[in-house]
Amino acid sequence: MNQTAWLLLLEGAWTTLWICTLAISIGVVLGLLIALLRMARIPFLDQLLVTYVSLARATPLVTLVLFLFLSAPSFGLALDRNTAAVLALTMNTAAFNAEVWRAAFISFSREQREAALACGMTEGLFFRRIMLPQMITSSLPGLVNEMSFLIKSSPAIAVIGIVDLTRVTNRISAVTYQPLPPILAAGLLYMLIIGVLIKLQALAEKKANRLAT
Repeated sequence: MNQTAWLLLLEGAWTTLWICTLAISIGVVLGLLIALLRMARIPFLDQLLVTYVSLARATPLVTLVLFLFLSAPSFGLALDRNTAAVLALTMNTAAFNAEVWRAAFISFSREQREAALACGMTEGLFFRRIMLPQMITSSLPGLVNEMSFLIKSSPAIAVIGIVDLTRVTNRISAVTYQPLPPILAAGLLYMLIIGVLIKLQALAEKKANRLAT
């Protein structure tokens, strides 16, 4: 491949990266909020959140992308391609992240809460200083797995015209009639992005282990 093809691939990789990073950042926080609200067991709200999580997890990502982009104007929302893509990825990953966070809640030891409250800690202080750090550590592998899966599923956003890494690969293949080189290059770029993510996970786990000792 020539230099122009590599530059196009890098531009596509950047589009994939910033859209996925934004969706993951919002999705992790939104997933935590959903898990907290579900653990509060507010009857109507709990059922609403269960329905959302179930539907978002069951709906193919490409269907969600198309639905948001094509149906939004019917509800008075004019979403551009980038906004629709970020929103679809966020809704998808938040649902999966909510289950990861909820599992961390369920597995948390009640004895620690009772001991903290007995020592005079408030609920909020206990959550910030004891519960949340442990939950982040235990949830990290699951969250990173979901992040990796989202990045690998992100080519779904190309159906609404976003020039991501996969769409650029298809364009180069169509022009050069040599599909293998751009596909291999795109594969390497995806591996690089996910490899950096996994490396960050390892560093975060090491730091958490040092703080725990």
